Amino acid sequence: MSWKIARSADDVRETVTEAIRDGRRVKAVGFGHSFTATAVAKDVLVDLRRLDRVGRVERIDESSGEVEVEGGVAIADLNEALALQGWALANLGDVAYQSISGAISTSTHGTGVRLTGIAGQVRGLSLIDGTGAEHRIQRSDGDLFRAAAVGLGSLGIITSVRLGVVPAFVLSAVETPMRLDAVLSNLDEHVAENDHFEFFWIPHTGWAITKRNNRTPDPASPIPRLREWWQKSFLENTAFGAVCRVGRAAPGLIPRLATALPSSGRVAYSNASHKVFASARRVRFVEMEYAVPRAACTEAVVAVRKMIDEKGLRISFPVEVRFTAADDLFLSTANGRESAYIAVHMYKGTPFESYFREVEAIMRGLGGRPHWGKMHFMGAAELEPLYPGWNSFLGIRRGLDPQGLFVNDYLRRIFGLTE
Repeated sequence: MSWKIARSADDVRETVTEAIRDGRRVKAVGFGHSFTATAVAKDVLVDLRRLDRVGRVERIDESSGEVEVEGGVAIADLNEALALQGWALANLGDVAYQSISGAISTSTHGTGVRLTGIAGQVRGLSLIDGTGAEHRIQRSDGDLFRAAAVGLGSLGIITSVRLGVVPAFVLSAVETPMRLDAVLSNLDEHVAENDHFEFFWIPHTGWAITKRNNRTPDPASPIPRLREWWQKSFLENTAFGAVCRVGRAAPGLIPRLATALPSSGRVAYSNASHKVFASARRVRFVEMEYAVPRAACTEAVVAVRKMIDEKGLRISFPVEVRFTAADDLFLSTANGRESAYIAVHMYKGTPFESYFREVEAIMRGLGGRPHWGKMHFMGAAELEPLYPGWNSFLGIRRGLDPQGLFVNDYLRRIFGLTE
């Protein structure tokens, strides 16, 4: 395999043209956050991390509220560049070290039932297709745009993205332990009454940690530095990592260790939105996440809790639950429906397949769609009925990549491709 570093759209086009000439396949990669093999390459891997110019952020179109950046820019860098100009993305995921093209291509989201995921904030993009041609794709392009905004790297290589942005805002954050049953019994109210609501259920306990993030006109009031170190660095990373290591070595201790996780108490602070949305994740894990119809959320969480108890599984990681609005993008996990996202994790080096397969069976029974950047075991036969625009997407994919230049084994599996 050859490794190519792209610093411009011309570099990408040249690499694609060479691969066509030599009969080789190409994949693009950003920061490697995905847990799937969507970016695995056998022939040519294009590294987009130097395709990261954010200079255009200084020329935000204030009349339209749009900004264009190169496809390899890290979301963390984009957030800082926007903040310097008094702008922000309306919604973000909880990690910021992804590239913007990777985040939209895998339907990365955040939480907030009145807001879409990141791909729903895209207004246009530039893409080099499987013939070496460049496309400037706008929302007005209809089905072509609906396919390209969440394309899994199968349509081409995204060299730039135009995003809708909003004036910078401060989020007030309140993190509080609650009994899981209380969260679920009032779930609609929690989701409706907060701009951004999520919760983490701690297996083997009746507790959940809730997070309520709401816009505020008040100035930012961050956590004092020492308290921030204690809460965000020590408790959420160092101490939690130690709990996971002990649990991996002695799984029988996990239920007892789990009781310590909700003990940190209520935490309240406010800060610039991007500093509240994203947090450091230093504990290594593998992850599966499914999007189910919002109305099925409680049923899904209750079923996962029951399954863990009945199977006698020992799970040290909380189960994360978030919510987004519907959108119209063909392969978005929120296509056509308000969605609840249920994410399960296992600490690195811990057997995970039996747990993940059991969770997947529950989610499939509720019409769940797998997050494209997280682990799952589904193939084309199971996926096709979940997406009304599935065949339209495949037709557009064939048109943009007729020789399967961007196809790898993972894409063959999920799309049922033979080329």
